[in-house]
Amino acid sequence: MNPRLLAPFLIAPLVAAAPASLAPVSAHLAAVQTMTADFVQTDRGGKSVSGKLLLKRPGHIRFQYAPGVPLLIVGDGKALTMIDYTVKQVSRWPVGDSPLSILTNPKAEISRYAKLAPSIDPAMMFVEARDPKHPEFGAITIIFSKRASAPAGLMLEGWTVVDAQSNRSTVRLSNQRFNMPISDQSFRWSDPRPQGPRG
Repeated sequence: MNPRLLAPFLIAPLVAAAPASLAPVSAHLAAVQTMTADFVQTDRGGKSVSGKLLLKRPGHIRFQYAPGVPLLIVGDGKALTMIDYTVKQVSRWPVGDSPLSILTNPKAEISRYAKLAPSIDPAMMFVEARDPKHPEFGAITIIFSKRASAPAGLMLEGWTVVDAQSNRSTVRLSNQRFNMPISDQSFRWSDPRPQGPRG
C-alpha cells in the first residue's frame, strides 16, 4: 500500500512518560460521527499539498485536494480508492487495510493495536498504531490536543504515516468541525478509466 497520499503527521517527543489509558481516545472516537477539516499534507521531501477532509463513520473518508492537484482519495465504506487523474490510474484496498482505519472504524478495539506514545506536553496525546500481522500496511501516529470544547475533550490535530520502506508523510488539520450532516454522495468519485463513472 502506498501511503504517500494518505497522510502524515507530527512526531511524538521521545522523552517523558505516556499516560496509561486509551480511554479518552476511545471516548473521542465514539463521540465523532462526522468531521470536516482543512488539511496540509507534507511528504518526506518537504513538499506540501492542501485540501479538504471529509470523514463519516463507519468507513467513509475523502481527501479532496486543492485545484491543480490531480489526486483524490475516497473511502466509501468498503474500499479505500486512490485516483490519479494524470495517468488515469485507480488503486483500491479494503478500507480496513489502511492505517486510517483507526479513525474510520467505530467498532475497532484500538487497545489491540494502538498505544500511547510519550509526550512532554501534557496538553497533547500521541497514539501509535500498527497491525503486527501486516507490517506492509505501515504505522500511523495520531495527534490529539486536549480541548474542552471538542468531542470527549480531545481535538484531532493530524497524523503521520510511515510505510514499510520508512517513507513518511504528515497531515495537519485545521478548522475542524464535528458531527455536521454529510451526504453519502460526498464519497462518490469519477472514474477516469474508459468504463466511465463508478462510486
